Amino acid sequence: MSNRTYILKRRVLTIFFILVILSASAQTTYRKLSLEEAITAAVNNNRQVQLANLDVLIASSQFKQMDAIYLPQVGLSYTGMSTNNPLNAFGFKLQQGSITQNDFNPALLNHPLNTPDFTTKLEFQQPIINLDQQYMRKGAEKQIELYQFKKERTKEYIRFETEKAWLQLQLTYQSIIVMEEALATSKAVHVFTDNYFKQGLVQKSDLLTVEVQVSTLENTLAKARTNILTISDFISQLMGSTGGMIYTIEPNSNNTKESLDTSAAVSPNRSDFLAMKKAIEASDLMIESKRKTYLPRLNAFGSYQLNDSRMLGFGAGAYIAGISLSWDIFKGNTTKNQIFTQTLERNRLSIQLQEQQELGNTELNKTKRQIADIRFEIIQNEKAIEQATEALRIIQNRYQQGLVNTTDVMTANTQLSQQKLSLAQAIFNRDLTKAYLRFLTTTSIKN
Repeated sequence: MSNRTYILKRRVLTIFFILVILSASAQTTYRKLSLEEAITAAVNNNRQVQLANLDVLIASSQFKQMDAIYLPQVGLSYTGMSTNNPLNAFGFKLQQGSITQNDFNPALLNHPLNTPDFTTKLEFQQPIINLDQQYMRKGAEKQIELYQFKKERTKEYIRFETEKAWLQLQLTYQSIIVMEEALATSKAVHVFTDNYFKQGLVQKSDLLTVEVQVSTLENTLAKARTNILTISDFISQLMGSTGGMIYTIEPNSNNTKESLDTSAAVSPNRSDFLAMKKAIEASDLMIESKRKTYLPRLNAFGSYQLNDSRMLGFGAGAYIAGISLSWDIFKGNTTKNQIFTQTLERNRLSIQLQEQQELGNTELNKTKRQIADIRFEIIQNEKAIEQATEALRIIQNRYQQGLVNTTDVMTANTQLSQQKLSLAQAIFNRDLTKAYLRFLTTTSIKN
């Protein structure tokens, strides 16, 4: 297969690929999106944030369940029974207040007839002193604060991820601009080379070299436009909306003079650190709750019941009320071992917190070291772009005079494009580093 045939097939495939993209894009909607709009929508509508909010609500509901340690428990029941058991039959009649002289007949006492009983009973229990439950309730309250800080950290993470995706979209648009400029230059060179070829001034290999580069740039440009769709779908997912939207943004200003604040430090009041601290405090309260089970509990109880031999009858009534003092003196060392296990788990949380804080400082130091590299890279890319631009201008002039070959022009054009893309990538890295620094050094607003 000749080079000419290969190039034609490449172009046909590229055109087909672009038509497929355009067909898919025809069903999409374009929308201009600012970074602030994307972050606001993501923080409010992201699924992870919604799940974190549900965790807070669940913890709040579980805390409200602990109100039972102060409030009475009341129950109402209605029971119907029948027996010929001597003891139960006599007891039924006693509860019904229907004992007669004849009921003491030994024959009836030993062999009673079928005796029914219908009981309506109202019961209540009133907790008075349960220290273990009180500390458990305090632990449940700490769980609410824990999940609130987790929710806040989730929002911070979604904010960072959204800004990262938005910057990637910005970089892709900037890359498209660079590649379109390179493609325009290559097409201009192709027109010029084709005229030279028709005049017999250049070889066919020179024309094919230009056509290969044009085809390569068209293919790369098509992939970059497809990447716009992919990133847009990801941003839509972050914002909690359906896909099919193509986001357009303001072009990158390429402000290379913007400085980065390297004085920031990892705050001990970062929301994920505070969440770990609340988990440790909750563990301490659970341990104390388990210790309080060694102490006695004091509770009140009572009931009122109505007994009758007829269904839906409410003949005789009686009540019972009292106070219960209970004390678990020894439970086979179960409580002791549970306290020991909970203490180990609490110590594990403390070590995890220390590790998390150390990791945060390590990441911060690593990011600060990257800042110097990014600054130097931006300066070098600016210089390289100036040199590559001038080199391309000179080579194009020389090419038009027949002093250099086509490969030299294509190489100079490629170098200029690569340097522009490198600068765009460096600016993206700088902006992403800024966002990551904010994520590492943010301080909880709930502190």
